[in-house]
Amino acid sequence: VGKIKRRFKGGEIPTSSMADIAFLLLIFFLVTTTIDIDKGLGLVLPAEGETIEIKKKNILNCLINSSGMVLLGGEPVNLKDVSRIVKEKLRENNKLIISVKTHEKTHYKDYVAIIDQLKIADATRISIADTD
Repeated sequence: VGKIKRRFKGGEIPTSSMADIAFLLLIFFLVTTTIDIDKGLGLVLPAEGETIEIKKKNILNCLINSSGMVLLGGEPVNLKDVSRIVKEKLRENNKLIISVKTHEKTHYKDYVAIIDQLKIADATRISIADTD
């Protein structure tokens, strides 16, 4: 007597709508994903003009080294004290210009923190000096 072999037919996944599902998922993630855009620092730069000599007494140097330490007027200060000190100096001399100079290896977050402290102190005359 002969044995009849049955072929096992495996489960089949319908692929006809697979492209539609992939397309819908792609559209869903494109629509729902938000992209964070860095807005940078909001500074208003003056138009180029002639060079003006400024008296030394009207300049307050703010230096930031590569490790994030701040020198304000040649004296080391804590980052949190910068706004208070600058406010006092601005009360004494309303023509004061704060010159911010950084080391080439200064972290960007330290630079932004100083600019934020100067804005808190209502400093409107800020000079950003080149690194040597």
